[in-house]
Amino acid sequence: MKVLKFGGTSVGSSERIKNVASLIAGRGKNIIVLSAMAGTTNTLVEISNYLYKKNVDGAKETINILERKYFQTIAELYDDDNLRGEAEREIKACFNYIRSMTKDIFTSFEEKEILAQGEIMSTVMMNLYLHGKGVKSALIPALEFMRTDKNGEPDTQYIKQRLNNLLDKHPEADLYITQGYICRNAYGEIDNLQRGGSDYSASLVGAAVGAEEIEIWTDIDGMHNNDPRYVDGTKPVERLNFEEAAELAYFGAKILHPMCVQPAKYANIPVRLLNTLDPSAKGTLIGNDTDNRGIKAIAAKDNIIAIRIKSGRMLLAYGFLRKVFETFEAHKTAIDMVATSEVGISLTIDSDKSLEPILEDLRKFGTVTVDKDMVIICVVGSFDWQNCGLESDVIAALKDIPVRMICYGGSDHNISFLVRKEDKVKALNMLSKNLFS
Repeated sequence: MKVLKFGGTSVGSSERIKNVASLIAGRGKNIIVLSAMAGTTNTLVEISNYLYKKNVDGAKETINILERKYFQTIAELYDDDNLRGEAEREIKACFNYIRSMTKDIFTSFEEKEILAQGEIMSTVMMNLYLHGKGVKSALIPALEFMRTDKNGEPDTQYIKQRLNNLLDKHPEADLYITQGYICRNAYGEIDNLQRGGSDYSASLVGAAVGAEEIEIWTDIDGMHNNDPRYVDGTKPVERLNFEEAAELAYFGAKILHPMCVQPAKYANIPVRLLNTLDPSAKGTLIGNDTDNRGIKAIAAKDNIIAIRIKSGRMLLAYGFLRKVFETFEAHKTAIDMVATSEVGISLTIDSDKSLEPILEDLRKFGTVTVDKDMVIICVVGSFDWQNCGLESDVIAALKDIPVRMICYGGSDHNISFLVRKEDKVKALNMLSKNLFS
């Protein structure tokens, strides 16, 4: 059994839904994880924002626009009048549920219930369309098996037990259709796995059923060796190990959610990235296998803030680093890169939410300087310290780019550089030219 996940663009129209149905039918007994139709989650967030601001009329108008889009998709999707009618009833019920949220006090709990409707609607439409094509499919609601614990982490034992019990109730099914992204929390409330969480859902489902492979289908043919938006002639990377994929996902490769790789890695289940627009493309295979093939790919992470704390008191003083890191922990702010010297420490963060109170606390320890609008360029490959020359090749490629900070040695799989925003595109192109040409 395999787990196949399809993102929002893959099910973004009636034609795309038909294409996905043709891809998944006739492949044996598999589990299909679907995102909401492209644009739906953003619109549901917009509706929620109206309701937070008590603009009920704005919310209702946006609901009506989205509902018309869905009914147009239904009209294009089903030839059978009975299936079309059933789809209309199911989708109408979802929109009526959303409308019911406009009458009471609106909180984050209601917002999560609204956001869940996107995945529920896409799976309903797909399941009914498959029935119309004679495919034996069963709808397995994620809200009946996907759960997080009191720490907000997936409750893997619960997921495994509940999911397998639900699958056993439909032995006749060839395909099991379920939702990505949505779940319940430890208190039974509707929740979600954060944006991009459908990848995470697929990985958790794959681990729960001991899948042969997890396929992540998007609109690009695998993880490329550089960002095709800024660099011409990029190519898909055929093979990556989980650590390399995680580095690329975290540092800007949007094709894969960073959290996705963890459950698959621990369960030793390969993840394959494929393209719904070009199903014959080989894509990228991610697994626990490692190799020493040198440099694999490059990614960039924007909106980085660099902070330097310089203090003579740091010289030979233990406890200084602990105090600095505790400052960021107190303000719930994650750190990306770190570099130290005898008299100072430089680090980066990707959020300015708590920047001012952080800087105020850091000034107790020394002189603080800040550089905004920075970019982390991450080069991923086999950077084991015994693989001589790779880091020098990367540094040489950036000889004409001012580099604010370098991070190397914390991982065997990447070397990272901090550059100005205006140097990002030039840096990406120089790295491709010198490392891949």
